[in-house]
Amino acid sequence: MKINNLKFGVYNNLQIRINKKMICFCGADNFQLTIREKLNMENQEILNSVLNEFNRFEAIEAIGIGGSSAAKTADTASDIDIYMFVNRDIPQEQREKIIKKYSTNYEVGGEYFGSGDEFYVDKMNKQLDVMYFNKKWFEDNFENIWIKHYPSNGYSTCFLHTLNIMKIVNDKHGWLTKLQNRLNTPYPQSLQKNIIKRNLMLLKDKPFASYYEQLAKALKRNDMNSINHRTAAFLASYFDIIFAKNELLHPGEKRLVEFAKSKCKILPKDFEKNVNNLAVGKLSEKLQTAANMIKNLREIL
Repeated sequence: MKINNLKFGVYNNLQIRINKKMICFCGADNFQLTIREKLNMENQEILNSVLNEFNRFEAIEAIGIGGSSAAKTADTASDIDIYMFVNRDIPQEQREKIIKKYSTNYEVGGEYFGSGDEFYVDKMNKQLDVMYFNKKWFEDNFENIWIKHYPSNGYSTCFLHTLNIMKIVNDKHGWLTKLQNRLNTPYPQSLQKNIIKRNLMLLKDKPFASYYEQLAKALKRNDMNSINHRTAAFLASYFDIIFAKNELLHPGEKRLVEFAKSKCKILPKDFEKNVNNLAVGKLSEKLQTAANMIKNLREIL
């Protein structure tokens, strides 16, 4: 599949496929071509131009668009996540040469959250977040989670969710499409069991240093930094269990309450109230809230 023969749009929750002969709009309710859509099509052409430039690198195996753009939850503050799957590193100076054609405000070679480049596309008035995933590393992650059923300390299936919702715009040898298709199987019961067991241990079942115990100590010391840190870890495991129980892939760290309420068939009692209270409620009530959350969580397992 050549990227200049098939282009993919991600604007305003409207999927746009453009080829040499036709334009097909899908997923739009009561569709009308407004000025906004026309501008978005112009932006799409700019985005396709950027992707075409990167696609010329031999190291590129596949390209996908993900994040809120693919999940159709983007807002005006959202950037566009671009995933470049590579079989070897692309030199930074070669990437910068492309990026400078489109941006006067950019950061190339950022390694803070993995290999990537971030830049503001001037004519699009939009930020692109380009992440480079080593092909073998990404496939090994898939195998460890979906096939070998290894859990994590929260966020166990986030990479699989990324793969699942990704819009593939170029796949030179069909590798990424095949990997995505391998997710089209029932949620592994062993994976569900492992995620729940590990994260319940972390919440309170460990004999030493559970999140509940660590939170209790932090509250006793009035250590605000530690309180926030342990609260975040507690919530990470809490949501990991809920999504595993509902056989859903974990969507990441944003809008989790909204996602859970719309997608989960089974939720603990007082779910939203307790999450909000634990996150921003009174310190004097935080430990009891955590205990209630664990108790209500056990009741659905």
